[in-house]
Parts: sequence; C-alpha cells; structure tokens
Amino acid sequence: MRKLVESVDDTIPGKFEITKKGIVHDMTAPVGPHELTTLHLRKRLEKVMPDEIVAHTEEPDVEDESEGILRRPDVMVIAWTDMEVPGSFDPRTLIAAIEVVSRSNPDNDWVGKTRDYPLLGIPVYAVFDPRTGTGAVLTDIHSTPAGPRYATRKDFVYGEDVTIGGWTISSENLPLYGD
Repeated sequence: MRKLVESVDDTIPGKFEITKKGIVHDMTAPVGPHELTTLHLRKRLEKVMPDEIVAHTEEPDVEDESEGILRRPDVMVIAWTDMEVPGSFDPRTLIAAIEVVSRSNPDNDWVGKTRDYPLLGIPVYAVFDPRTGTGAVLTDIHSTPAGPRYATRKDFVYGEDVTIGGWTISSENLPLYGD
C-alpha cells in the first residue's frame, strides 16, 4: 500500500494515509482555516515548549510497518533528536499528535486516528475541530479487547486553555470553517 500511496502522492491533491482499514484520502484545502489553525497551534506551542522540543508541521510522516499504518499528523510534537532519522518518524518518539479536523473527512480524525494513534504508541492526541469550535485531548493509553485505546478524554470549546502534553496553550481566536 505504501508504494501505491507514494505513486499518487504528488499527482492527486490531498493527503493519503494507510490505516488498518485501508487507504484514506483526505482532500484538505491548500489554504484557509485548516492551515491557519495548524500554524496558530504550532506557534503557540513553540512559545511554551523548551528549545529541544518542536511542533513540526511538515513531512515526513509517522509509520509503523509492523502494524501496516502510515499517518500524517497536522502537528507532531517531537524532540529535535528524534527527527534525525532517514525516512518516516517512529511514532513512539512523538510526544503528541495534533489534528485539525478536515471538512472533507472528519471521521478520519475523530474515529480513525482515535483508533490508530494509541496503537502506534502516541501518548497524547489533540483534536481541534473548526466545524464546531470544539476539540478534545486524549491521553492514557490502556489495553482493551479491541486493542490499545485512550482512557482519558478532555473536551474543550474554542476560547479555553488546552493542555497538550505538559504545555498549555490558548484556543482563543482559532478560525472556524465558513458555510
């Protein structure tokens, strides 16, 4: 599946990811509230984090070949030293993954990644939803019969402070999707 994703990645708009359920194609817009939210979150986090930790928003992706999962978080909180690898980042080195819900495929962020990120060992998953001005931070991976899942979910509304990992940022004035 990775070869297929790589072969179409530069020719078809959007992002392709590999999940336990198959390939996901997310038609994110190249500009607008999604990217602006991502930028706000990256800049707000980097103001409060130590210099050796970054809020990374570009490639590469995170991949666990043994699980057959390749994901592309909008923001990855990761140590500089864990970025010094050829190819994909090891998802177990991420401190947190942050997603801005896509207008075109919200279930990918609210359902698929809620399932896949604990399986990949990502300890904190934060979701910001410009459709509703709400979000959630999921933590505390634990075992369930369906596989690893997050045990704790803290919902928030835009305007409240949000703690991601050990850092608290404001969610004030984040853009919303228009009609």
